[in-house]
Amino acid sequence: MKFVLLTPDQKLAEIKRLYYQTTAHTIERDLGKALDLLKSMASEEERERAAVYMDGLSQMRSDWSHKGKSEKEKGKRSKSF
Repeated sequence: MKFVLLTPDQKLAEIKRLYYQTTAHTIERDLGKALDLLKSMASEEERERAAVYMDGLSQMRSDWSHKGKSEKEKGKRSKSF
């Protein structure tokens, strides 16, 4: 496996790509990748540029996680009647 060092702009571009292409099924994996990229950024300035996308990914995970739980609860309630 060949490893490529990414520039700060490439890291940000990958985080943006993950943000725009994530789905409810891929959010955990995509957020994990984005976090790894964020941790690899050398300066606070670089991390600040990515913050809005990281916040968005986190919010999507939270929204989709709550939606999935409420749908499961609805299914359990309807089965008990």
